[in-house]
Amino acid sequence: MIKNSFFHFVITILSLILIFFVLAPIFKLVTGSSVNMLLDTVKEREVYSTILRTFRASLVATLVSIFLAVPLAYFLARVNFPGKVFIEGIMNLPVIIPHTAAGIALLTVFGNRFFLGKFFSNFGLSFVGEFAGIVIAMMFVSMPFLLNDAVEGFRAIDPRLEKVSRSLGASPAQTFFKIALPLNLSHIISGSLMMWARGLSEFGAVVILAYHPMSAPVLIYERFASFGLKYSRPIAAIMVLASLIVFIVLRFVNAKMSSFKDRTEG
Repeated sequence: MIKNSFFHFVITILSLILIFFVLAPIFKLVTGSSVNMLLDTVKEREVYSTILRTFRASLVATLVSIFLAVPLAYFLARVNFPGKVFIEGIMNLPVIIPHTAAGIALLTVFGNRFFLGKFFSNFGLSFVGEFAGIVIAMMFVSMPFLLNDAVEGFRAIDPRLEKVSRSLGASPAQTFFKIALPLNLSHIISGSLMMWARGLSEFGAVVILAYHPMSAPVLIYERFASFGLKYSRPIAAIMVLASLIVFIVLRFVNAKMSSFKDRTEG
């Protein structure tokens, strides 16, 4: 009993240290700016337009990724082929590599002098220093969150359900849209929310590809580099609060989807 109590005591102390490590900077950041200062900062045209641009770009990146990543997730979950592990590794590489390196990599493909940049320029679409550049930078670094969650969801679905659907005359497309996709909806929503939230915070890839128009993390860096802590802290606090709201919504949606799934399976 004494040994167990000592073990629990050690676990509690170590947990509190880690919680303090994460909570203390965030608490100090948020409380370091007065309410009036936060309100005045939000009212600045550059600030609120940048924050809205950041949320919009991350949302667009997520919607495009849903269209592209869900089919790939289904393919990776259901088909075994040589090099599958390699493909899965490549698709997760953006999470591992430095994001400034990711921005440079994107620049060598989507830059105005490179092949995809030249191709899209024929349709009037440019990425360097444009909103589209923010979107693809966010999409590149945050897409694995959606892909991995969707793959996990498809793998959790019993393949026999799809085989029964096929045996009853349904086509592969009908089986996918009526069986696999609805059963994996909670994972897709969860992965999409994680991707959207991760895209909001992206700095390294965005600053390389599209310094202007600014995203919120770039604006925070620019204010800090130009004016110091006093003028950058309120914007950082606003983004932390916005991210907290996103996190609460994410947890709420996950809980609702899990509850709905449990009731359905029950």
